[in-house]
Amino acid sequence: MPPETSSFAARHAVAVSRAYRRSGAAAWGVSEARFAQALVRSAWHRLGDGCDAVPATAAYLDSLHLEDLALATACLDGRDAAWQHFVSVYRPDLRQAARAIAGEAGTEIADGIFAELYGLDEAEPERKSLLRYFHGRSRLSTWLRTVLAQRHVDRIRAARRLDPLDETAADDRPLDADTSSDPPEPKRGRFVAAFRVALAHAVAALDPVQRQRLAWYHVHQLTLAEIGRLLREHEATVSRKLDRARRDLRQSVERELRDRHHFTDAEVSRCFELGLVPAEADVGGLLAGVSPPSQGRA
Repeated sequence: MPPETSSFAARHAVAVSRAYRRSGAAAWGVSEARFAQALVRSAWHRLGDGCDAVPATAAYLDSLHLEDLALATACLDGRDAAWQHFVSVYRPDLRQAARAIAGEAGTEIADGIFAELYGLDEAEPERKSLLRYFHGRSRLSTWLRTVLAQRHVDRIRAARRLDPLDETAADDRPLDADTSSDPPEPKRGRFVAAFRVALAHAVAALDPVQRQRLAWYHVHQLTLAEIGRLLREHEATVSRKLDRARRDLRQSVERELRDRHHFTDAEVSRCFELGLVPAEADVGGLLAGVSPPSQGRA
């Protein structure tokens, strides 16, 4: 069970107060006691019983994207100013990203996510916002893209479950659809599962500095210049090494799919086709524990 907020705040008083000041939560009308609840939830989710340890918890709280967590907390509390800011800042980008991966259906997906974020569900007597799952470990924009990718995958899976299997229905598919390369559903599940496992292994096997670069750039959204200053490298060097890390990831995934699962080249390609949409979400989650130093943030 998570610790009581009062006992957590007392044990980590210095770290909680520092986090509250840095978060700007007061500007949204969020009290320190209320923000401490969000910090407890985040620390417990990440550290479990280890959140009793003062040094480890203080370091964890310092690593969070506290301004984003403060905004999410204010939105959870239904504060109008926070919601207006949230919608104006994040809705356009989320809609654009949704259209990029899902075409015209993207706007519907993005708007559906905002309904979930607000907690609109006729089946629920009380508002339960999706934001309660945001813990501040990544930027809010990154977390939203992760939710978007997952919702898109959910829609694809739901549509495939509803696809009729008779020959007439198959003839109604678009003429450019490559039906000959579509594997049966059981094999599709095997491909996706194998891809995700291989991706997790590949991320874990990365050189720590490669993993750090990827996390700083893709999860924490530091610029090439910021990463270069932190690692004492030129921007061009950072860019080149990021490209190398991505290539290493892909090669490692391909190697495991061939060597461990004995997939053919065509099957490996199919794994990437099926796993590509949720890949950004998976990598974001796998790298979320890598936090930038405080001096690296804007």
